[in-house]
Amino acid sequence: MGLSDYTSLLKITGRVVRGTTPRLLWKFVRNFGLRNLSNMAAFERRMRKGEPFFPAFMMISVTEACNLACSGCWVTKGGKKSLTPEQLDGIIRQSKSQGSYFFGILGGEPLMYHGLFEVLEKHPDCYFLLFTNATLITPELAQRMNKLGSVTPLISIEGLRDESDRRRGKDDVYERTLRGLRACRDAKLIFGVAASICKSNFDELVSRKHLEDLAHEGAAFMWYYIYRPVGADAHPENALSKEQIRQLRQFIVEQRRQAPLIIIDVYWGADGKAICPGATGMSHHISPSGYVEFCPPLQMAMEQLNADGSNLVEICRKSEFLADLRKMIADTTRGCILMEDPEKLADFLEQHGGFETTSRATFMDELKRMHHVPGHDMKDEAIPEKSPLYRMLQKRYFFGFGAYG
Repeated sequence: MGLSDYTSLLKITGRVVRGTTPRLLWKFVRNFGLRNLSNMAAFERRMRKGEPFFPAFMMISVTEACNLACSGCWVTKGGKKSLTPEQLDGIIRQSKSQGSYFFGILGGEPLMYHGLFEVLEKHPDCYFLLFTNATLITPELAQRMNKLGSVTPLISIEGLRDESDRRRGKDDVYERTLRGLRACRDAKLIFGVAASICKSNFDELVSRKHLEDLAHEGAAFMWYYIYRPVGADAHPENALSKEQIRQLRQFIVEQRRQAPLIIIDVYWGADGKAICPGATGMSHHISPSGYVEFCPPLQMAMEQLNADGSNLVEICRKSEFLADLRKMIADTTRGCILMEDPEKLADFLEQHGGFETTSRATFMDELKRMHHVPGHDMKDEAIPEKSPLYRMLQKRYFFGFGAYG
C-alpha cells in the first residue's frame, strides 16, 4: 500500500474507534471479522472440493411490512407476509451449524418485525447487518442495539431532501432518516449508509461531498448498489446508463483510496470484472414467506422452510432449482440477469415450475414486461481495483469460486 492508502485507512480506523466502545469494537472484530474469516475458508473449501453446498452468508427478509413506499422496490407495498420468530431462529441455528455467523436482516423495514431483537439476543456469537431506512430508530432503540452489541445498522439514504421524498413516497424522509442515523451515532454504534444509485440521485450521492457529509455524521462505511428496476412500480427510465455505470465504478475505485470512510461494493472483482454474488454461491436469500431464493429481487423459488426453519441446510444441499439457476446465470452473464436478459430468466423459471413468493403474485408478469437495461458487466471496459487492500480482499473473497470457469 502507498503512503496515502495507509494514511486514509488510519484516519478512518481512528475515527471509528473513537466513535464506539471497546465492547462493541471487540464484538465487531470477533463476531464479524474473525468468524467470517473461518466461514469464508470453509465455504471456499466446500466449493473447491465439491462438498455439499451451503452459502457463505444468508440474507433474510423478515417481513414485507414497510413504513415507506419506494419506487423501484421489489417488496410488495402493503404486504403482510413475515417469517415466524421460530423460523428466524431456525435459519440462524442452521447457518451456524455450517460455520456461518453473519446475516443480512432485510424487509420491508425490519424494524417493523415484532420480536426481532428477542431472536437476535439468543445468538450473541453472531453478527447482523440491519438494512433499515432508520426512520424508526429512536435513542432508546439505538441503546438497545448498543446493549446487544452485534448489530450494525446499514441505513438507506436514497437521495437528499427532495429526492428522498420523491423516491420514498412520504414527506420529510431525509430528516427522519438523519435523526435515526444520529441516534445510532450518539449510541456509539458502528453503522454504515447504503444507496441504490439511479439517474435521479446520481449527482447527489456519487460525490465526494456526500461521502464527507456521511463521515462527519459518523458513518463508518458507504455501500453503493446499482438501481434495479423491478417490482410493481419499476420505473426503468430511472436505471443508470452504461456511461453512468462506468462513472460510478471509476468513482468507487478512486475514492476507495482517499475517502474519509470505507467504500464497499459487491459487483466487481479485483480485476474489475463483474460478479454476481448469487451465481458464485456466496449468498442466497430467505423471503418473508419462508422460501429460499437466489437473491432478494428474484422472487421465485421452489423450496420453503418448515415451521421451525430446521430444513434449511437440507434445502440448500439438495435444491436442483438453486443449483441449476446458479449455473444458468453464471453461464449467461457475469452481471445481473434481471437487467440484461429477463426473458431467459422467465423461460427458466417457467420450465422449472418456480413458485411466486410475494403477496402480490405478479412477479412473473412483471418479469416478462421488464426492459433491457445496462448491468454492471463492463466486459472489455473493466476498471481494475486501485486500492491494494481492497484488491487483496477481493482476490481472497470475490473471485467467483469457479462459477465463471
